[in-house]
Amino acid sequence: MSFLTRFEPKILTQPVLKIDLNHLIENYKTLERISSPAIPSAVVKDEAYGVGARQVAKALYEVCDCQHFWVAHACEGAKIADVVPKANIFVLQGVGADSLSLFEEHQLIPVICSPQMLAFWKKHKIKGIKPVIQVETGLNRLGFRPEELKNLSKADLKMFGMVMSHLSCADEKDHFMNEHQCQNFKRIRSKYFENIPASLAASDGAFLGEDFCCDMVRLGAAMYGINTAPYRPNQMKNIITVKAPVLQIENLAKGEFVGYSATYRAASARKIAIVSIGYGDGIPRALSNIGKVFFKCKSKTYEARIIGRVSMDNIICDVTDVPDLKIGDFGYLIFDEYTLDDIARDSNTIGYEIVSRIGKNPRFAREYIRTYKRK
Repeated sequence: MSFLTRFEPKILTQPVLKIDLNHLIENYKTLERISSPAIPSAVVKDEAYGVGARQVAKALYEVCDCQHFWVAHACEGAKIADVVPKANIFVLQGVGADSLSLFEEHQLIPVICSPQMLAFWKKHKIKGIKPVIQVETGLNRLGFRPEELKNLSKADLKMFGMVMSHLSCADEKDHFMNEHQCQNFKRIRSKYFENIPASLAASDGAFLGEDFCCDMVRLGAAMYGINTAPYRPNQMKNIITVKAPVLQIENLAKGEFVGYSATYRAASARKIAIVSIGYGDGIPRALSNIGKVFFKCKSKTYEARIIGRVSMDNIICDVTDVPDLKIGDFGYLIFDEYTLDDIARDSNTIGYEIVSRIGKNPRFAREYIRTYKRK
């Protein structure tokens, strides 16, 4: 190594997404205890909320013996089928002409949500597969309405292996809709589906008690560290770290402007850092002039405000009070001390959207933490 090389600044350009699968497994086990005696299942739709469907499904299958997975589309089920070979994979958006071959090839289980989809399934049903029926209880989204259930024959009703519905307000413990939907679901079960398993609760519903957990809970957002029960302290561990390197550090004179549209003007002399991440990487533009970046220097964590507009590839932050910052050092946008829920709050959105946008972005260098062993 030459003398000059030893003293060159550390030049890095790519944002980093780190996913802690150990914490995800701990979250799953915590939710399993909370929702007991219901059977836990894992929602890995939308690329497991962006963090990697194959990696998540494989970890839960091998370590936690998870035997039930939920995806939105058949193509998502096909992607994880080989890493969970003996598990049930339920497809929430159901089955149609554009996906039937995937159901046949991978033995996926459709969620039937309408009379029209049921008619299609009856014409093309696959031997050995008993679909799930979704019933509408108050969300007014997908599902059979009461008048449509009346038209089902006894043979139709015997086709299904599970009945499910979805809660609209489970993140608000005392919301009247929770009990309203629970009672609607109970009435439908007792009238039409008394002898098959039932699923009503997703992550937020798992905290509402045994009446809501039924036979199976669908664990999603909480498993990924999001607080789906915001009326109580978050019991989940953070699994996401997002960091990006500093590309440049400059002095900013009093009166100078920063960023597109000149939305920030320095009231005094400042020091600024340009960090290699932006809305093209999934960082909300809503964080312009209000967001936070954190720097770890000398065993301490320093908060730096985002100034100016968040642009596609960069953010600019005020690092006047961050000591010894160097080019190549990382700024943290999501980590244990500033979580998905925190950045979502500051962006006026929800953690689900943040992780989904960030997680599927190909511009990140992706790292997985996994020290677990097979069960």
